[in-house]
Amino acid sequence: MAISCVSVYAHLMRTLTDDTLTGMLRGPRAQGAFLLRTVMDPPWSLRIEDGAPLSLITVIRGEAWLVPDEGEAVPLRPGEVAIARGPEPYTIGDTPGTPPHIVIHPGQRCTTLRGEKLRESMNLGVRTWGERPDGAALMLSGTYQMHSEIGKRLLAALPPLLVRPAEAGDAALIALLAEETGKGEPGQALVLDRVLDLILIRVLRSWLARPGTGAPAWYRAQHDPVVGPALRLLHEAPDHPWTVAELAARTGISRAGLARRFTELVGEPPMSYLTGWRLALAADLLCESDTTISTVARKVGYGSSFALSAAFKRVRGLSPQDYRRRMLTGPLGAGEPDRLPAYA
Repeated sequence: MAISCVSVYAHLMRTLTDDTLTGMLRGPRAQGAFLLRTVMDPPWSLRIEDGAPLSLITVIRGEAWLVPDEGEAVPLRPGEVAIARGPEPYTIGDTPGTPPHIVIHPGQRCTTLRGEKLRESMNLGVRTWGERPDGAALMLSGTYQMHSEIGKRLLAALPPLLVRPAEAGDAALIALLAEETGKGEPGQALVLDRVLDLILIRVLRSWLARPGTGAPAWYRAQHDPVVGPALRLLHEAPDHPWTVAELAARTGISRAGLARRFTELVGEPPMSYLTGWRLALAADLLCESDTTISTVARKVGYGSSFALSAAFKRVRGLSPQDYRRRMLTGPLGAGEPDRLPAYA
């Protein structure tokens, strides 16, 4: 039976409740993510030095090993999904000991160890790259070029390398991604972005929910009967003029009790957490070039652009204007000629 991208997306969205995690997951969202099918024959090994903040990798055929520069090699089998948190480099190959013979650079440039270009010689078609179409190993990879401050709060909690087994429903999404990656139809980039997002969300949610994974304090705290509702209130309405007294009244506990329990579980007082959340939201809004500083200030709970600027500079060390300028005029990476054929 054919898989509907729309129906899969709608089903998952219904399973995501309006909690603290949902707000965090709005940060790492694909926008023109780099999707690629890689087909290789052993012995093979790729050195990944692209500096990407987040990459998702899954094996469709064969087996691979992920080798971080620090730490133990991790096998990646069909059906499993790996998340590599950058920008640290790593190696992926048919065995942990196979020396790299290909390097992936920033901008998805591909060369030999001596710097010889490989894009054209290994181009196998739309978003497909490798040695031959029916090679022994087939991998799918999705690379996020993400600059979201909200997403950073979630990703900072992740280990450098995370491998999770496929769960119920994952196989359908991975099959859909494998099918759609090789197509060049109109609107294909948007379809791939959304399917990639769904797989990422499922993997992150599964990892966060498992005991002993080192989930961040804000995730554990959201299940507390007092702190959980307080966190949801702050996330749902960051523009509200919150006080500890009002939060306490809304959650049915004393002011001192809420402050003590919130600090104990989250690791910082309620108003300190709210400031960090507001400034993360503001940082993302500042990347929208047509949004004024005054509008950003109102959306995140500051009475004026001056108030936002003072808080932003105090916490982040630069003004909102300087932050926007840096984000909107930063380097965009290497040009197209040597890139892997993601959009060929």
